[in-house]
Amino acid sequence: MKKEEKNDSVYSAVERILNGYLEMNNHRKTPERYAILRAVYSMEDHFTLDELGEKLAAEYKFPVSRATLYNTMNLFMELRLVIRHRFQGSTKYEACYAGDSHCHQICTVCGKVTEVKAPEIAVAIDTLHLKRFRKDGFSLYIYGICSTCQAVITKKIKKTKNI
Repeated sequence: MKKEEKNDSVYSAVERILNGYLEMNNHRKTPERYAILRAVYSMEDHFTLDELGEKLAAEYKFPVSRATLYNTMNLFMELRLVIRHRFQGSTKYEACYAGDSHCHQICTVCGKVTEVKAPEIAVAIDTLHLKRFRKDGFSLYIYGICSTCQAVITKKIKKTKNI
């Protein structure tokens, strides 16, 4: 299956979830909610509310207020369509309907976040028995210093030694 076809099938599935929820709870099906959902599921990586707002305004020609973004993201989190991450000093979001549980490595110097594939961790957590608790997924944060920041630090150390 091509990436575009997969994205379309994922979007169709999450749109059905949103439709069902809105209908069951007699909420309005606003164009803003669907534009935000489409934008969220077209994002390639973790994103902030500001980045999402910019994408809606630039690509979709659909500017929405920060309050609308915030309230809609809370709804999507409740429906488990989006997950919120609180990385060092920032809050980022990620579409999570078709996403696997995964690990993040976070640079404590520059704040860069990278996803890490760690199948052995996924297997360990899948086989982990938790008392009176049903696992739905996981997210693991590994903190350290990225290679770019390590190189900068090393250069500074060498420079100070030469002085």
